Amino acid sequence: MSRPIRVLIVDDSATMRELLSNILSEDPDIDVVGVAPDPLIARKKIKALNPDVITLDVEMPRMDGLSFLERLMRLRPTPVIMISGLTQENSEATLNALELGAVDVVAKSKINLDLSLHEKRAEIIDKVKAAAKANLGFSTRTDGPSENSVITPNAGYTADRKVIAIGASAGGVEALRYIVKQLPANCPPILLTQHIAIEFTRNFAKRLDSISQATVIEAENGMAIRPGHVYVAPGDQHLMLRIGRNGPNCNLDTGPLVSGHRPSVDTLFSSVAENAGAAAVGVILTGMGRDGAKGLLAMRDAGAMTIGQDEATAMIYGMPRVAFELGAVREQLPLTKITGAFLNACVDQ
Repeated sequence: MSRPIRVLIVDDSATMRELLSNILSEDPDIDVVGVAPDPLIARKKIKALNPDVITLDVEMPRMDGLSFLERLMRLRPTPVIMISGLTQENSEATLNALELGAVDVVAKSKINLDLSLHEKRAEIIDKVKAAAKANLGFSTRTDGPSENSVITPNAGYTADRKVIAIGASAGGVEALRYIVKQLPANCPPILLTQHIAIEFTRNFAKRLDSISQATVIEAENGMAIRPGHVYVAPGDQHLMLRIGRNGPNCNLDTGPLVSGHRPSVDTLFSSVAENAGAAAVGVILTGMGRDGAKGLLAMRDAGAMTIGQDEATAMIYGMPRVAFELGAVREQLPLTKITGAFLNACVDQ
């Protein structure tokens, strides 16, 4: 039997340290080996305890969480789960952390903190377990394209005849930055579902927009789908492709969780399979769990090109693995080749 996952909790709040310790210690596969009230003490404990996973508060004294994370990922890469409050300032900091290589985030409410965390008990445990298996060997910060590296698709490219659907979860924030940096201004319309809290999606879309020649926006119900645009699913609504009287548009729905998520990648892919068929490309990126596999298979069965991120470049090779094993992935590629592949799949044959 393998040893338990060793976790170090870094948080300036004694209450938070105790709550997280109690939640994680309930699982026999997790061992909370230490706690630290600030990054300077954490640094010493990391050397002494060699944890497998670190939980890190965004707001920290003596050294802010982002500065600590940046140094950690440069000097001693370790899987990190960020613990973030639901404020505008924390939203920005959390997205920075995910771009720096944090595996995932747990959003907490400062109102009734005990209830907020216990409602997320399963989520916290699952994310720590997934983080312990994270691949930190590939970094888009060191292996990624330059800010001006935009892909020019092959001749015959027609952005208005195809639609791209992309799904991602843990590790997706960093991977998607890599992809949108390479998009030309006339890219095919892209529908994007990333598992992330509603408090973060609007800022996430804005940050992607700032680095892309395409226009990246948070999707709204009924919004027309046009070339040169990327539509990001809001964090609490399913995003679907709908064909209306005036053409394709975004359909948002607050229905039940699908594959454990809202928004769900399966929901997005299934709607694209039904409404676009072979005139679509599906892309499944890094993430934990199974979401997206069945929907991607529906896309492939409908004649769409389907692409899965490979194990070597995926931070969490969970969603792409399940999709590949199900037979949903037609082509498995490293992150470095995915943008070019889905753009060139839009070339007229």
